[in-house]
Amino acid sequence: MAQNTLADIAAAAGAQPVRALAGAVLFRPDDACKGFLALRSGVIRVGLSSMAGREIVLYRVRPGEICLQTFSCLAESRVYAAEGVAEEAIDAHLLAPDAFNRLLSENAAFRAAVLTSIAERFSDYERVVETLAFTGLDTRLAGALLRMADAKAMVHATHEALASEIGSAREAVSRQLGLFARNGLVALTRGCVALKDCDALSRLARAPV
Repeated sequence: MAQNTLADIAAAAGAQPVRALAGAVLFRPDDACKGFLALRSGVIRVGLSSMAGREIVLYRVRPGEICLQTFSCLAESRVYAAEGVAEEAIDAHLLAPDAFNRLLSENAAFRAAVLTSIAERFSDYERVVETLAFTGLDTRLAGALLRMADAKAMVHATHEALASEIGSAREAVSRQLGLFARNGLVALTRGCVALKDCDALSRLARAPV
């Protein structure tokens, strides 16, 4: 299924166009759900924050994908339990709850796309739980650096953002990055990590627990 099929079906069903700039908060814990958001472009980052201020990224939503938080709110008429932020500027269609439920019931293509994406989202959750439970900080950080690096092996992220990505404390991430730098795996500058030994980082990211 083409990645924009969800947005196309939503638009045909009367969904309203929605745009948001990068950094915009789309929903917070305890917010009521306004409807189903079908992305045409952009990325939404969904995460949790603790009372102590620590954050963890649960998953990202891209065109053709479903936000599990939103689906849960629509299916069970409950409020959000996590925060959704536009990591990149988004272009989307917002489908009212009643229209979403009607499409889910009547449109086989829409229903299949939703159910497939839900299964993928559960896989994301399993990965997060497995990573936090069974892998060390060095392994999680190496994996995150490789995943977030651009074509020039540069990661444009603060230590705090990296900590959120792997569910750790900023101080711990800073210490581990310093160790990576001393071992020649990375080079550190303000707001950026240059990967110097991707092979070593890959071996570390695959290290058995």
